[in-house]
Amino acid sequence: MKNNTDGVKFLDPQIDFKRKSIEKRLQFFPDSKVPLPSEVEISESGICNRKCSFCPRSDPNYPDINEFISSDLHKKLFDELSEYNFSGLVIYSGFVEPLLDKNIYTLIKYAKKKVPKARIEIITNGDVLNKERLKKLYSSGLDRLQVSLYDGDEQYLNFKKLGESLKLNDVQYALRKRYLPEEQDFGITLSNRGGQLKNSVYKRKETDNAIREKCFYPSYKFFLDYNGDVLMCSHDWGKKNILGNLNKNTFKEIWLSKKSKQARQMLNNANRNFSPCNICDVKGTLIGEKHSDTWKKLG
Repeated sequence: MKNNTDGVKFLDPQIDFKRKSIEKRLQFFPDSKVPLPSEVEISESGICNRKCSFCPRSDPNYPDINEFISSDLHKKLFDELSEYNFSGLVIYSGFVEPLLDKNIYTLIKYAKKKVPKARIEIITNGDVLNKERLKKLYSSGLDRLQVSLYDGDEQYLNFKKLGESLKLNDVQYALRKRYLPEEQDFGITLSNRGGQLKNSVYKRKETDNAIREKCFYPSYKFFLDYNGDVLMCSHDWGKKNILGNLNKNTFKEIWLSKKSKQARQMLNNANRNFSPCNICDVKGTLIGEKHSDTWKKLG
């Protein structure tokens, strides 16, 4: 079998680490051959403090909504995941800056209580992070923090010292130099974010037609927005394809819905001929090949 990382000029060590973690955490519904997601990503608010040029939030028309995920919705998700002994990754990230949510510590505590075998992560820009908050995150049950840095080497050195002050290892605390191009020290990999960004921002060829390339995101990832909307992946910034809403349906109903299954089947067969995938240039085969193969065997 051809590895879907073949042909990639370089593979970010953080991506490779996640790929291996996802593969190891493939699990199934009880007494079933049907896979659970191995990653649950939560975009727990509608705001971010930055307007980066490579991000759809740089568009002045992109909404900042000062709302956060409700405790009841968050509780519902993890109560349901605990029924299946979920042991995958839980990542607070999405379209926002997670640390702007003052309730983040409570959310992490509840998630860790309900799914203790899961790895709880946050991806942050670090702008509001300090030693006190960092300690509180880990004492709440956080397993891993990824800090995306955009302001240069001085910022990197300051955050490096912060991690060293708490004696955090590379698994617990990962710094990513996003101010560098992808060819240099695995900096930022640019894409059109599900077609939301125009190519002038990142100098890639316009994608006018559906890309004939597989995408594994819906095979391994469950993406929840703060208002309960469930999307195929974190690149659907425009919410062109909402799979369901957790306020109205259960986690299992959405994950196994006809719409979810159809999206998986099409993308696992290199058919992106539906919105927003038909104009998306994200490489969706770096993670989740094992999950894709498992779904394909189910038919």
